[in-house]
Parts: sequence; structure tokens; C-alpha cells
Amino acid sequence: MNQVRAKKHLGQHFLTDETIARRIGDTLTLEGYDTVLEIGPGMGVLTKYLLEKDIDTHVVEIDTESVAYLEQHYPKLHGKILSKDFLKHDFYTEFEGKPFAITGNFPYNISTQIVFKMLEMRDRVPEFSGMFQKEVAERICEKKGSKTYGILSVLVQAFYEAEYLFTVGEHVFNPPPKVKSGVLRLVRKSDYRLACNEKMLFNVVKTAFNQRRKTLRNSLKSLNLPDPLREDAVFDLRPEQLSTEDFIALTQKIEAYAV
Repeated sequence: MNQVRAKKHLGQHFLTDETIARRIGDTLTLEGYDTVLEIGPGMGVLTKYLLEKDIDTHVVEIDTESVAYLEQHYPKLHGKILSKDFLKHDFYTEFEGKPFAITGNFPYNISTQIVFKMLEMRDRVPEFSGMFQKEVAERICEKKGSKTYGILSVLVQAFYEAEYLFTVGEHVFNPPPKVKSGVLRLVRKSDYRLACNEKMLFNVVKTAFNQRRKTLRNSLKSLNLPDPLREDAVFDLRPEQLSTEDFIALTQKIEAYAV
């Protein structure tokens, strides 16, 4: 097997530029872990550079044709290819409970879902890097005050330091996507345990941004907050005016009234 056919329903756009593949592989700091999971390796353009490093590289790939290609061309991956759907597989049973980094050229049609699943496993994932649609990568790394700042920005940055690294053009893929791509790196904060109820934080952030043009007093009505709390000046603001730390502080206030 010399090539894998890109499948539209899987959102496959195979990276063809070796230099960019190496740069993505080099985004990992390799600090605090020795296991890396690559999502959607395709024909292994990034995988080959991961295999050069002093790390234990595993891949997860839903496309059976790609799995066959990897098994044929990368003998170092023997026993390390998970022919699974990343979004549905339970990774707490993998890697003997050790921490692992995640990287990849992520399928753009499920990239946001990949990030949310990574957040669910944040106690196991000290680092995350890879390529997204440019707008999504920028959104994840955006700070308050921007129109693109939103749910992903706040929730990712609650637990990780987010850095947008570089932009990739359309012409280095086969088939080329209709959008530019962006590469980012997320490094988990040394103290990533939040001083608030994390489940409540997720709920507050999602509820607020679901009506992002409204002030928090209106967008958070469905939470049935007590009137004394709703008089706090923070409720005069719109969600994009609050930093991650502000949302954590707001969640603490809501918790205090819930006791």
C-alpha cells in the first residue's frame, strides 16, 4: 500500500510538508511525561518525527486503511496502534495510568470535541499540541475582550497555559482545505486544581456565552440566582469582558450563595 485515500466524512486532509510536520513534533516540551498519543496519524507524516524522539509513541486512528498503512510502513508502532474512535475510547485504561501528552493534525470536523475530551482527562494530560483550523486555534488561545474569546478560551485556560505558535497555509495538504490552519501548544498549569466547583464553572461559562451579547444578569437568568447576588457589579458585564480568573471568582460567589 503506497497511499491512503483521504476520506471526506472523516475530515482527512493529509499534511504533505515534512518541515511543518517536524515543527509540530518539536512543539512538545517532553517535560513530566514519556508517553505521547497522536490522534489521526493518517500516513504518519508527523508520526515519523515522534518516533525519532526518546518517548513512547502511540497512535489512535479510526480509519482502517490508515491503520493498515501504518502497520506496513512503521514497524516501531507494532502493538501501539489503537484502531479506535478517540472520542469514544476510555483512555484511563491505557498507558498503565501514566501521564501522556496528546498531539496531532486534528480532523477539523471534531477538533472542538477533541479539546473537550482532553479537558475531561486533564489529570492525565500534562501537555497538548497540534494543528487546528486557524480560527479554532486562535479562539482557544484568545484573551478576554475579543469577539472570538469564548467557552473554549475560558475553559482551556482555566487549566492550561495556551500559546498560538504558527500559521499553516492551505497548499501543504492533500486535498487542500478551504481554510488556513494554526498550531498551538497547551501546557498544564502547575496548580490546575481550581478554587471553585469545576462542574459549576463549566455550567456558568457555557450558559453565559450561549447568550454572549447580553449582560450576565440576563444570560445567567436560567441559573435562578438570588437577587442580592445579581446586584453585584460583575453582572453588568458581558461574558467576553471576564477573564478566566473572573469566571472562577464569579463561580465562587455563586457557590457561596448556594450553601
